[in-house]
Amino acid sequence: MTITQLQYVLAVAEHKNFTLAADKSFVTQPTLSMQIQKLEEELGVLIFDRSKKPIQLTDVGTKIVEQAKNIVNESYRIKDIVDQQKGYIGGEFKLGIIPTVMPTLLPMFLKNFIKKYPKINLKIEEQNTETIINNLLDGHLDAAIAATPLQNENIKERPLYYEPFVAYIPNGHRLSQNKKIESKDLDIGDILLLEDGHCFTDGVINLCKANKHFNDEHFQLQSGSFETMVKLANEGLGMTLLPYLHTLDLSESEKQNLHYFEEPNPAREISLLFHKNELKLHIIEALRDVISGVIRGAITFQNVQIISPVKSA
Repeated sequence: MTITQLQYVLAVAEHKNFTLAADKSFVTQPTLSMQIQKLEEELGVLIFDRSKKPIQLTDVGTKIVEQAKNIVNESYRIKDIVDQQKGYIGGEFKLGIIPTVMPTLLPMFLKNFIKKYPKINLKIEEQNTETIINNLLDGHLDAAIAATPLQNENIKERPLYYEPFVAYIPNGHRLSQNKKIESKDLDIGDILLLEDGHCFTDGVINLCKANKHFNDEHFQLQSGSFETMVKLANEGLGMTLLPYLHTLDLSESEKQNLHYFEEPNPAREISLLFHKNELKLHIIEALRDVISGVIRGAITFQNVQIISPVKSA
């Protein structure tokens, strides 16, 4: 049994196709098939049911794949140990970022990070929170940036900053004359929300659930971006809540429609996430230092109340 054979098994399990798995593994399909067959012969079991399309794992194959993930991931960590020992900060590093953080945070730190750590091959992918958690647990990501707390015992969270919620209330809205607002002022019925799947939406809902008038049936409209919600609010279709960093790019006239909350400001906690067994801690720490350095001057709110991004019952 070899690490390479286990890698081929994982590739087929992921892509459910021998040809595609071989292509992704940069080997010929006969080579990949032969190695998997050798492993099956050694173990005396079939890992894959080849009679089904797409290819399916057998019952014992499912258990083998779970163990293979652990073995392959641990084998990768040997190089991480050596790199740490040598003080080498480089190599491939896969980072996931949630969609409501990516467009504002990434331009703030990426150029600085690349300049400071040119030997790190940073691969960044926009993913929702659920996908990030799964990929961290499966070893497909080295770290991620997302709203927390997520309360997953296998994932560590290192807070980066606390980003307040800011209300965008156009003229003519019932709250437009309020200099500052409170969560009890909110009515979910006239708040424009991001579409389902965004943890920021769940945070807004959790904030509004403190309001006794909350009712799930009041949802009127959901959109895919903050920019669209601002435009819809300008058309008189309601108000919306924005993360603070998104308000910095608004036009001067639109900034006149921003209303801050009474202290403590409701806010989301944005953290750097990584698996509890992650060994690329030297790169994670480097990433955290760079982000903390650029964000320190951008968000100065002190008295905040953290709103959970986890959908409440």
